[in-house]
Amino acid sequence: METKGSFVVPPAPLRLEGVGITLREWTDDDLDALVEVYDDPEIARWTPVVSPFDARAARAYLDKARTSRAEGRTAQLAITTDGGRPRGEVLLFRSASDERDAELAYGVGAEHRGQGLAGRAVRLVAELTLRELRPRRLVLCIEHGNTASEAVAHACGFTLADEAPVPRQAKGREVLLRTWSLRPEDADRG
Repeated sequence: METKGSFVVPPAPLRLEGVGITLREWTDDDLDALVEVYDDPEIARWTPVVSPFDARAARAYLDKARTSRAEGRTAQLAITTDGGRPRGEVLLFRSASDERDAELAYGVGAEHRGQGLAGRAVRLVAELTLRELRPRRLVLCIEHGNTASEAVAHACGFTLADEAPVPRQAKGREVLLRTWSLRPEDADRG
């Protein structure tokens, strides 16, 4: 289905399986896993997630995710290998820069890095998004110097867009994020 206006997040519940992972909606049983994923110096460095990330932060994060999901603004999916314990998260939402674009973000817990989970999650969500939801393009906004996320973007077929960095507020400071993009026609060639 091709859209000419705003990108629309798919309705809940959303569950995607493939490439050795299962992406699923978060549940109340995942609060401890949320802490394990997000209470990490690398996550704190590169994301707007609060730090330290404790049980109270996990509850607030999940509540906010559910509100955003109910409003159709964001799909935040736990990255699992079997539908069970979360090892990370991938987010799909309408880009703040251009509502015709879909944006992805992701994070993987420290003990689960190096297993290709972020790349597999991005590929799985990108395939669904570009094939069925047809945004103008799919984007990743990555702060310069975040070499791990840049490597995921490159490995998943995203290219650095020739456009000005996107300013965003994170933890009381402005960060400049570079846009990496993948268009439906580029994904079809890959």
